[in-house]
Amino acid sequence: MKIETFPPAPAPRIAHLPHVLIIGGGASGVLLAAHLLRDPGAGLRVTVIEGRHMLGCGIAYSTADPGHLLNTRAGNMSAFPDDPSHFLRWLAARGEAADPTGFVSRGTYGAYMTELLAPLSADGRLHCIRATCLDLTHTAREVAAHLDDGRVIPADRAVLATGHAVPEPDPEGLVLGAWQAAPPPPPAGRVVIIGSGLSMVDQAVTLLNAGHRGEIVAISRRGQLPRVHAPGTPLEISRAEVPLGAPVSFVMSWLRGLAARAEAQGGTWRDAVDGLRPHLTALWRAMDAAERARFLRHAAPWWEVHRHRLPPESAAPIHAAIRAGRMRLLSGSFLGARREGAILTADWRPRGTARTLGLEAARIIDCRGIRRDPAENATPLIAALLARGAARIDPLRLGLDIAPDCALIDASGHPDPTIRAIGPASRAAFWEITAIPDIRQQAKMLAEELAARLVE
Repeated sequence: MKIETFPPAPAPRIAHLPHVLIIGGGASGVLLAAHLLRDPGAGLRVTVIEGRHMLGCGIAYSTADPGHLLNTRAGNMSAFPDDPSHFLRWLAARGEAADPTGFVSRGTYGAYMTELLAPLSADGRLHCIRATCLDLTHTAREVAAHLDDGRVIPADRAVLATGHAVPEPDPEGLVLGAWQAAPPPPPAGRVVIIGSGLSMVDQAVTLLNAGHRGEIVAISRRGQLPRVHAPGTPLEISRAEVPLGAPVSFVMSWLRGLAARAEAQGGTWRDAVDGLRPHLTALWRAMDAAERARFLRHAAPWWEVHRHRLPPESAAPIHAAIRAGRMRLLSGSFLGARREGAILTADWRPRGTARTLGLEAARIIDCRGIRRDPAENATPLIAALLARGAARIDPLRLGLDIAPDCALIDASGHPDPTIRAIGPASRAAFWEITAIPDIRQQAKMLAEELAARLVE
């Protein structure tokens, strides 16, 4: 769905309805808008503000490379938790394979997101503006968005659906961002990739599919690849079994026991990890700041590679390249890039040492993924909210401090009922809120809560 810079004003019969403003038109914003608009009788109107020319794609789903696959099976990618076959029906209507166990391209899913709101916009309750929101302020009864073209858009509620923070480009141009457009590197040149997660896999798959002959080197803290998806059945884990509030060391030991139980029943560790999914938010929220910090320091790298797995189709070329000696994984820290004459070098420190080593490279690509500290990676809107004390950073600097009901917490520690956050913008409060199955459930709950509060 395309966005207009100056769309027509809402019709008089619509203008009086309670108004929800969504800042960000990526997957999180589109999912929330879809849930708000899905019920024609809900009596809400929605405005989405997005700086790009299309809704729904965001970072993850903007790629045009067919080799960049979703890492969740198609059968679990519906926008609506109560209509699990919605995405599969959309695929079938396009004449594409609708295999619930398969993995479709990210670009295909971006098209699904882009088209999601079209059938929900016929009654005029959806208003999309192509602009950048610079600030959110309060009037006596409302919240108002201040846009980069000078417009001020009032609403009853605003929701931050700003997605992942994208780092600014390297001012010296020595390190390319994972989503930064660039011509292909020299075909025989070494490519150094910082990070070894899903973004690295996308970059490496693109290089390998294009016939790149040079070495690919990935540097990350642990030098670990995401594990590979395999068929399985999630364990049934009751809430009473989950050790809420226990130390991280105990939780991880308990999880290893679940994995052993799954294997004893003929399954794999994946069944334990997937069975725990409904309880992840409760586990995170039950941890105090010290335990959360301990998890991030010791357990998160291992959790990430087991929880966020690779489609077999993505893993195959990576593993083949490693076996053939065309690709290496290094465990250590990236220190920086330098150019001396025509030679580009990536400096890094092997894990557990004080040595600094250099790797000559034809290209260096930053695939470290999600940026945490919003003060260092703030958009103008987030910077304005922080500067005014309308928002604060959570104690671990993962993101904005968000209450359990998704309300933004201000510098004094008070939740703001008029500004909410959804998706990755709420990551500090919920941790596992970056995948569509988790965001769609959050969108459904937030939409129901907003409708209950705003519609008499």
